Amino acid sequence: MISSDCAAGFIMRTSLFFGLLLFLTETCLAQKPHPCRSPPLLSGSLSVSARDGQDWAFAKYRYDAFGQRIRLWEFGQHDSKSFHLNMLFLFREGVVYTIDHKNKTCQKNPLHATFHPTEIPRNASLLAQVVMGSSSAPGEGLLVNTWTGVVPETQGKYLATVTEFGCIPVSTLYHSAETGWVVTTYFDAVKGIEDPDQFIPPSFCTDTQTEDKTLDFFSGFL
Repeated sequence: MISSDCAAGFIMRTSLFFGLLLFLTETCLAQKPHPCRSPPLLSGSLSVSARDGQDWAFAKYRYDAFGQRIRLWEFGQHDSKSFHLNMLFLFREGVVYTIDHKNKTCQKNPLHATFHPTEIPRNASLLAQVVMGSSSAPGEGLLVNTWTGVVPETQGKYLATVTEFGCIPVSTLYHSAETGWVVTTYFDAVKGIEDPDQFIPPSFCTDTQTEDKTLDFFSGFL
């Protein structure tokens, strides 16, 4: 039989434990989301829609923030015409390659853009934290944060959603007078790059002359 003193001690320790647990839970819930930076190496897929759906594209991407490089394999529709593109953006070198493996040809253009890591800027405003899907059971939902702000270079407005854990991109809405609304959705993201050689131009691109037309990331991609 448990003595009254032992029982009282057990109850006290149990109450203290649950009190501490409740305190930690309330502390965690009270913490507000903070701007974050996505992993420096990402592989995945994305979809883009612009001009009220008149222009659209699906793409596989490889993202390297360390080397400031992005690789895209995409297909879609622009001005009612379908297209397939294989593009390599090298921001440090200031060039973008459009690669055609079938015909072993390569187009090289100056890249007029500064590399910006995938992140939520420090001056962004938190719009909401929500669960995508269901919060009824584990695995049925995804906790995400949605942020809003303005891009200083273009004065375009954005609405960016990333995961609470890992800061993985989920979607981005961007609007400027030049582009209108551009909606990007990200999926199948994996941390890391399986084959770093994907960021090296093929050998048949070695002697390609740089063309006069300068591209930025949006004009190159869209």
